[in-house]
Formats: sequence, C-alpha cells, structure tokens
Amino acid sequence: MANRLAEIEYAHVPGSAREKLQSRIRAQHLFTLSMMAELYRILPVFALSEIDAVLVKGPLLSQIAYANPAVRGYADLDLLVRQRDIGRATERMAELGFLASVPQAAIAGGRIPGEYCFRKPATPHMVELHTQETFRYYPKPMPIEELLARKRSVSLEGKPVPALRLEDEFVFDCIHGAKDFWARLVWVSDIAGMIAKHPEMSWEEVRERSAGVGAGRMVRVAIRLAARVLGVSIPEVLYEEIQKDRETEGLCESIERWQRHGTAALPALSRRAKFRLDMAGGGLHGVAYLARLSLSPTQEDWAKGAEQQRSWLWGAVRRLLRLFRKYSSSE
Repeated sequence: MANRLAEIEYAHVPGSAREKLQSRIRAQHLFTLSMMAELYRILPVFALSEIDAVLVKGPLLSQIAYANPAVRGYADLDLLVRQRDIGRATERMAELGFLASVPQAAIAGGRIPGEYCFRKPATPHMVELHTQETFRYYPKPMPIEELLARKRSVSLEGKPVPALRLEDEFVFDCIHGAKDFWARLVWVSDIAGMIAKHPEMSWEEVRERSAGVGAGRMVRVAIRLAARVLGVSIPEVLYEEIQKDRETEGLCESIERWQRHGTAALPALSRRAKFRLDMAGGGLHGVAYLARLSLSPTQEDWAKGAEQQRSWLWGAVRRLLRLFRKYSSSE
C-alpha cells in the first residue's frame, strides 16, 4: 500500500498520516538492513562449522512474494537446520553475541521446544532456528534431508542466501498458515503473491511435495483462500481437485470469519481440535495428526527448572492440562 501511495505522491493523504507512514517505512528499511547484516554474519559461521541452514519466511518470503525483502514486516529471522546440529548451532550463536532461550543442558537432555529462539541484548534482533523436530505442524515428518538436498540460492540485497526450493517454500508457508488458523491477512497475501508472481512454479511438484507430508488439504485451502480473499486465479492443474475437496470451502469460510473479527474470534478448544483434524484430511490421518499435536510437549509445557527429559506420559499430561486451561474458557 505504501508503495502505491508513493507512486501517486501521497495524493489526498493528510500530512500527519503521510509523515507517520514514511517514518514507519524508513524504520522497516533500517530494520531489514540490520537483520540482513546479522544474517550475513551467521551464515558464514554456520558454513565453517558445516551446519546446513536455509532461510525461510521473513525477508525471503518478502522477496519471493513482493520482490523486495523490506516490504513485508517481520520480527525475526527464521533458519531451518538439522536437529542434530542444534547443539553446535547454539554454541555458534552464543559466540555471535546471542542469548539462547533453550540452554545446552536442555538440548543435551533431549528437550524439543517449539523453536530455538536467540536474542541479541540491547537490540531488536531475534533469530529462530527450526528443525524437523520442532516443526510439529507438518502432518507427517518433515523430510529435512530432501529439503536441504533441493535447496537453492536467492539474492537478497545483492547477496546469495540459501533457501528452500520455491515449491517447498510454498508448501512450508501453507502449513505455517494452517498452524496459526490463517489469523493474519498478510499470510494469505503471501500465498497470493507467490501464485501471482511465479508462473514458473511447478504445481505438479507442489502437489507431490504436499502429498508426501500429508499437507494436500492445507495447500488446497491456502490456494482457495487466496482466490476468495484476494482474487488470484487457482492454478489450472489444481483447479479440479480443489473444487472436488468440498471441505476446503467450509474451512475457508471459518477462516474468513475469524479474520473479520480479529484474534478474539479464534476458535475455542473443541473447534481448534476439529480444525486440526479437518486440515489434516480427516479420518485416521486427521486423528493421528491431532493426537500428535495434543500430546507433544513444547517449551511452554516444560516443568520449571526441569531441564532433563522426564517421562513422555508426564509431558503429555502437562500439555493437555495447559491446553485445556488456556482454551476451554472460551468454549
């Protein structure tokens, strides 16, 4: 929107609003440049330690969907690495001045958080490392070796950055949107931008990759939602199967209702469960997906001060109780 207003020299925009908008644009550009500087410090250090890492979401998605890494707002850098490399990656991040949210003792003890978060003191800089184990919201295990084998290079601010193959990034972002109930319109815009700006995308590969991880319906919902909300054309290759999957229409209607009323309208516990089940395709696959998400502890479920892995059953019970307390009040 800001770019479009600049093209017409902010015609009919009040001066105070124009100044506020321009100030936010400058701040976003400065933030992006500072985050790119951090990225270009991290990647060579990881490479020297033989830690494969690819950038996902954030500035990469801004480049892919909007052709500019500074257009889309984001709060952190997201890097995908192998689970086995997390210990060494945490050490390298500490050497670069970042503080880890997950201590090495917890990593050594087999703890798996929702993400490995790193913050640089006295700065707004935050980096999140994700692995095939932390990204629980893949309906089937994330094929990390295949994803890294297919990685490519994308130019950001004139420098090459390792990234997922376009089709893999698309599937990744569809799963991420489904994970958070598509609560933010910008996530739908990201999908629409990728569809509109990349006619070279292989939709046969998208179908194959999404089916391989059990995310076929998540991708169909994302495409249908982008078509309904922002008017992009449904890819011809997928048009018939999207139309045949009748559940996608009802899911899109629910998502649009939540978006109209903001985060306060997000579903309560029972509806969350049904959404998860339906998004994974229903049936036994949906039940298995819902059970895994409901019973797999994240950092929020860890007992305070207990860094070592306790029994699986104890962790699952703690998680169920926490989810019930958090969401049942809105039933």
